[in-house]
Amino acid sequence: IKGALAFGAGGGEMMVRGRRQGHSCSGGRMWRELWVLETFTRVSVYQMRHGFELTSSQPQFSDTEILSESLWVCRGFTFSGICRVTCLYGQVQVFGFTISQGQTAQDVFSTYTHSRLTINAVHYSITEKSKKEMKREARALLRSHLNRDDRCWLMKNFSPLCSIVMLEQLKTSTVNFLVSHPGLSYVFVQESPTFQINSEHLALRSVGIRREKKKNGLRLTESALSAMEELVTVSCEEVDGCPVILVCGSQDVGKSTFNRYLINQLLNSISCVDYLECDLGQTEFTPPGCISLLNITEPVLGPPFTHQRTPQKMVYYGKPSCKNNYENYIEVIKYVFSSYKRESPLIVNTMGWVSDKGLLLLIDLIRLLSPSHVVQFSSGRSKYMPNLTPDYVDDMDGLYTKSKSRVRNRGFQLAEFTESLEFADEEKESPVVFTGHKLMCVQSDFAFRKTPRNRESHNKVLRDLAVLGYLGQLQPPVPKPLCPLHGLTPYQVPFNAVALRIIHADVAPTHILYAVNASWVGLCKILDDVRGYANGPILLAQTPICDCLGFGICRGIDMEKRLYHILTPVPPEELRNVNCLLVGAISIPHCVFKSQRGLEGTIPYITTDYNFKLPGASEKIGARETEETREEKVHPKPKLYRKIN
Repeated sequence: IKGALAFGAGGGEMMVRGRRQGHSCSGGRMWRELWVLETFTRVSVYQMRHGFELTSSQPQFSDTEILSESLWVCRGFTFSGICRVTCLYGQVQVFGFTISQGQTAQDVFSTYTHSRLTINAVHYSITEKSKKEMKREARALLRSHLNRDDRCWLMKNFSPLCSIVMLEQLKTSTVNFLVSHPGLSYVFVQESPTFQINSEHLALRSVGIRREKKKNGLRLTESALSAMEELVTVSCEEVDGCPVILVCGSQDVGKSTFNRYLINQLLNSISCVDYLECDLGQTEFTPPGCISLLNITEPVLGPPFTHQRTPQKMVYYGKPSCKNNYENYIEVIKYVFSSYKRESPLIVNTMGWVSDKGLLLLIDLIRLLSPSHVVQFSSGRSKYMPNLTPDYVDDMDGLYTKSKSRVRNRGFQLAEFTESLEFADEEKESPVVFTGHKLMCVQSDFAFRKTPRNRESHNKVLRDLAVLGYLGQLQPPVPKPLCPLHGLTPYQVPFNAVALRIIHADVAPTHILYAVNASWVGLCKILDDVRGYANGPILLAQTPICDCLGFGICRGIDMEKRLYHILTPVPPEELRNVNCLLVGAISIPHCVFKSQRGLEGTIPYITTDYNFKLPGASEKIGARETEETREEKVHPKPKLYRKIN
């Protein structure tokens, strides 16, 4: 199922013609359905910067014979749904990533959980060829994708500045697994009454997408675009080495969207980008509760649950926030950051908690990571946050580090100061100098529906989707049918082969296996040798800072054979290195327990007879504490009583 779209360099008038055709398959009489959507954009030259329209001229055309009622002005194609995008001729840009003719197809995920994506035409240089030569080249490129009549129609309306893309239906095992759970199909497709059903609507629906209003698409402010342009220039020049770009700001101001767009922009010019994840609750490439370092070589064209990837270094912190354990949070970041080789630009994503201790932690991070650029987001709807200029960072104490003036006045020696930060030995020998950073202030203008009331439930849904996206890797590749999780064969792990640790709570040793059973577990590698124990389980007294190789579900415990049954997509060659299981506050989505297909009889691990008044029982297992809750606990409001005479 395919569709062909043609765009002008910067938009203009567009006419659509769609029709349905059957193509016979060799080797049989089976037929496949092909929707051909031919869209021709009249040329309108735009001055463009990274694909964003600044000024335009009037459309240049004279032929009016093919104009019809389906003619309208179009500047980019905003859509919802998922599809595979191939640029057949010219250049287009999606989420900041440029797709040119001859490049491999890109899978694009425009979901309802985030701003809709737009395919924008990009102004590109034209070689010194005649229009006839260009048409001959375009016709040759289209020959393997469209039949003769469709090619002739496109060539009749061909312009040297147009771009032609092919949209194909996209099916992946991860998406199929996600939508197999009740209520989650809305993430990709939402049906709504359509008053005008035309050939374009039918063709797009057959591909699996629908046109959306431009106002629903992603919009970046001028300050964001300006900052991005400067960062791309600095990263490509490499005059002062690879830049370290720290992105900060309060919740829901667009930090993650900016990071994705920046990654895609950088990949237009360089081969890879490093990414340090410091936001425990809304991770980008891993399940929640992780600090990770990744080397990104492929564009990011969707939300986190569509691009779960394997980090080069990851630690499972085990909670969606660092509350009550800030020092361990800093230590984990230092451990992961030590693997950064400074061979590519580094983007650092930070938490949205930027008040009180959260701000002090952010100052510690700036001192620890020494970024070359700090991109600070602000919004009219967000809480006040001071500008993190180099002078402000120098003059402020962090949660664990001191300001320059305090260090100078107390007479700290260099060795003592570096000891407090626990730098590596080779770093202690060289002077520790915070050279300062360049502050780039970005004003955000994102329109979102999240409020302090529904923010936590919305974020919990995104965390569940990330876990489901990770579990989708267990499924066989398309076109093989989905297999329910209870139908997959788990690994058997002896009690004495791995150590256990519950991260987020103190659990009595006699109850430790109850906590592990039916839980989300981090598959980790510790330096200690756990071999030599006869029986097990082997319990750790402290939570180690160690490498996490992946995740799994402990779907059962065999007490007779003393085995854990672990379901995980981690390959066997990596599992040989796992000798520790960490259980945290990240929970398995309820739909995994309640909505698995093929279950008969009583559903395991599910009960309605549960007393929330028991000590330790909670309705908010795995919930991320909000800023408002923190403030209420730190500064409780006095109770007011009415005096009664």
